[in-house]
Amino acid sequence: MSRLHSESHTIGRIGWLRAAVLGANDGIVSTASLIVGVAAAAADKPAILLAGSAGLVAGALSMAAGEYVSVSSQSDTENADLDRERRELRDQPEFELDELAATYAQRGLAPDLAREVARQLTMHDALGAHARDELGISDLTTARPLQAALASAGTFAVGAALPMLVVLLVPADAIVSSVIAASLIFLAALGFMGARVGGSPILKSIVRVVFWGALAMAVTAGVGSLFNTKVV
Repeated sequence: MSRLHSESHTIGRIGWLRAAVLGANDGIVSTASLIVGVAAAAADKPAILLAGSAGLVAGALSMAAGEYVSVSSQSDTENADLDRERRELRDQPEFELDELAATYAQRGLAPDLAREVARQLTMHDALGAHARDELGISDLTTARPLQAALASAGTFAVGAALPMLVVLLVPADAIVSSVIAASLIFLAALGFMGARVGGSPILKSIVRVVFWGALAMAVTAGVGSLFNTKVV
């Protein structure tokens, strides 16, 4: 006798996971790059810490605002489409039923079965059926602006604090090399964790975040070295 089993799919995590990985990655890369660039210009440790702290606060607030505005725009678009569907279901229910049946027929159901499925789903939850199968909006992927903003800002701050901690722990003449090495390790760990949580290929995720992080730090180190002068 077969038994039903529950399945856990990673798609349900996509809303907060995307924002969290983006925030942590940006926190590590932007702060480490800022520190490396300032340190390469021969700044002293207090100046480096000041620049890093300013970058941490500004970056976290910017990430929160950016995510909230961006995801709110997506949410507004989804709500506008749902409002339109509500009006169409109220004003032309038969047309909407035909439209839903045609959607199922295009996915491979026989015409009669497609219409019966559309009819039963319409009776159960007409708006939900159209949102899911016509518009592609579901509870798993719907936009959540506040969740995205908090996840992005919080993980940015955590990510940015890691290279700052390295600056505090190492001598001034070892800041550049230590921050670069430690940040690449942090990025590799982030890629690993993001892949595990999201169910994606681990090696591909690690290589992707480490490559772009290394590139960003190399460029800012080069820019900083062009201004190899004491910052006071």
